[in-house]
This record gives sequence, C-alpha cells and structure tokens, in this order.
Amino acid sequence: MNWGVFEGLLSGVNKYSTAFGRIWLSVVFIFRLLVYVVATEKVWSDDHKDFDCNTLQPGCTNVCFDHFFPVSHIRLWALQLILVTCPSLLVIMHVAYREAKAQRRRKAGGDSYHCIYPNPGKKRGGLWWTYLLSLIFKASVDVVFLYIFYRFYENYSLPRLVKCELQPCPNVVDCFISRPTEKTIFTLFMVVTTCICVVLNLIEAAYLIGKRCRERLLLSTHHSRRH
Repeated sequence: MNWGVFEGLLSGVNKYSTAFGRIWLSVVFIFRLLVYVVATEKVWSDDHKDFDCNTLQPGCTNVCFDHFFPVSHIRLWALQLILVTCPSLLVIMHVAYREAKAQRRRKAGGDSYHCIYPNPGKKRGGLWWTYLLSLIFKASVDVVFLYIFYRFYENYSLPRLVKCELQPCPNVVDCFISRPTEKTIFTLFMVVTTCICVVLNLIEAAYLIGKRCRERLLLSTHHSRRH
C-alpha cells in the first residue's frame, strides 16, 4: 500500500485547516502513520506463523487463531487510517469545485464577471458544513474503531496464554502468541493517539461552531445599532 498518497492528501488539506487541524495532521503523520509503517507492520508480521498450540491435530491451530484473533490489528489500523483520511479528500474536492465554478463564471462573464468566491478555501457556506461534517466523521470513525478493538481484544491487551477447546481440537489446548507484551504496548500507544485525535477533532468542531456563533452575534449587534 502506497502511504505516500495519504501523506499528499493530508498535506493538501493542511492549508485549509485551523490550528487544531494542523495539530491533528501532525499527530496522524508522526504518531499514527509513521509508527504504523515503521514499527507495527513488522511487529505483527509473524502473528499467525508464531502462534503455537500444544497439539499436532491438523486444523486446530488455525481454528484457535481465527477465534481469538478474528481480524489482524494492522489490517484494522489500515482501514481506520483510510477512513479517517477520506474526509480530507472531500474538503479538497469542495475547494476544487469552487475554483472550477469561479473559473467558468469568469470565462462566461467577461468584463461583467462578479467574483463569487474571493477566497475559495475560506470556510464559508457549503465548505463550512463540509469541513464540520468531516471533523464529526473522523471523530466517529476513531470512536467506532476504539470500540471494535475493545470488543475483539478486551482492555486492548493481548494475553500470553489462551486456552482453546474448539473443534477439531481433541481437548482443551494451550496456545501462545508471539511477543504479546510488545504488541500490547503498541496497541495501547495507538489507542492513546487515537483518543488524542478524537479530542482534537471535537475541539476544532467546537471552535468552528463558536466562531460562527460569535460572528452571527456581532453581525446582529451591528444591524441592531444601525437601526
């Protein structure tokens, strides 16, 4: 998977973000994307190969591994990062649509052209809603994946020993995973950074709403004074 695409995507939306949005981008780049590419893929590369059970019964190891680890951490994180970065693409597409629309009106209007978007990247009108909904969507995705990880792996930890008695295992067998402590540490690290991203998204959404309410209040106060 080419993660450079997502890096370019997030870098492109950086100029349309607030200060909180830029902090969110930094956290995603450094503490989630880079850690995923550099460390976690290698840590989980041997999860199935080194999953050992004290039995030689054919199929028992595969069944037990699928039961205790239905979805790999790295695949869930990859899907999570893809879904979290998609709203940034919508913001860029909305700005590009504004620019294309202004260019068409400029060509059609000639000298009588009236600029409808002096600054296409300014968060006003539909772009404000697109940006706000993107924040809510990103926070919701992270919360949903936090819940999924918690349901699949209780307390976000990986045990050193699991006991399996599923068919075709002949009896209760002991199974061991590779590097459980290291995997637990990385899992908790990703959980903490995800929580930070959720908080940053909510703060930025509150900032946008508060700023808009303040502008509306000042505008109404100005009109009331004029009349």
